[in-house]
Amino acid sequence: MLKTRKKVKNAGQYVFLIVVSLLSVFPLYYMACAATNKSVDVIRGKLFPGTYLLENMKNLLASQNVSGAMVNSFKYAIICTLASLIICSLAGYGFEIYHDKGKDTIFSIILLAMMVPFAATLIPLFQMFSKANLLNTTMGFILPSISTPFLIMMFRQSARSFPHDLIEAARIDGVSEIGIFFKMFFPTMRSTYAAAMTITFMNAWNNYLWPKVIMLDNDSITMPMLIANLTEGYFTDYGSLMLGVLLCTIPTVIIFFLLQKSFANGITGAVKG
Repeated sequence: MLKTRKKVKNAGQYVFLIVVSLLSVFPLYYMACAATNKSVDVIRGKLFPGTYLLENMKNLLASQNVSGAMVNSFKYAIICTLASLIICSLAGYGFEIYHDKGKDTIFSIILLAMMVPFAATLIPLFQMFSKANLLNTTMGFILPSISTPFLIMMFRQSARSFPHDLIEAARIDGVSEIGIFFKMFFPTMRSTYAAAMTITFMNAWNNYLWPKVIMLDNDSITMPMLIANLTEGYFTDYGSLMLGVLLCTIPTVIIFFLLQKSFANGITGAVKG
C-alpha cells in the first residue's frame, strides 16, 4: 500500500515537472516557429513551422542593419563582461580579505544601491555623461554596468571560502598581493567567474534602456534596439520581428548552455560560501 502511494506521488511529481517544463519551453518553440511563418500566420497563432524563413530573412536584412547591430552587441557585451569580472572580483576579494568594520559599512551602502531602480538614476547619469562627452561612445555604454552590487557580493561570498592560510603562506614566500589574486584566487574560483560571466553577458546583451538613451548614432544600434525598431511604423512584419528576436536570443542561449554546469556550481558556491 505504501509503495503504491509512493508510486502515485512520484508519478504526480513527474507529471507536474513535465507540464512546467513544456510551459517553459513553449515560448522558445513558438518564437522559432513564428520566425518561419508569414506575418498573417503569426497573428493567427500558427503553432507549426512554415516555409517563409528565407523571405523573413530577406525582409529583415533589407530593413535593418542586422550585421552591424550584432557586431555592436557582441563588442559592448564582451567589453562590459571582461571589465565587470575584473573590477567586481577585485572589489569582492578586497572586501573579504582586507576585512574591517569600515569596509562592512561601505559594503552595506553598496548593497542599498541594489534597491534603487535604474530609471531613477537615468536622468542624472545622462547629464553626467553628456558633460563628460561620453555620449555615443563605448565607454559611456559600459561604465554604468561594469560594477554591480550583486557581482561584488557574489565574489565576496566566494572569497570567504578561500583558505586564508594559503594567502599568509604566499605572503611569507614573497608573493605580491596582486600575484596572490591572479595566481591563486583567480584559478580557484573559475566556477564563480563562469557564473558571473554568464549573468553579466546576458545583462549587457539584453540591455535596452541605457543604450537607447546614450547611443545617438544609428551605426551604434544594438540587437534589442533593432528589435524595437521593427515594431515602429504603421505596419509590423511579425515574421521578421520574431526572426530578429530569435537571432537576438541565440547567443545568450549558447553562452548559457556552454557554461550551465559552471554557472550552477558558481551560484551554489557563492551561496554556501
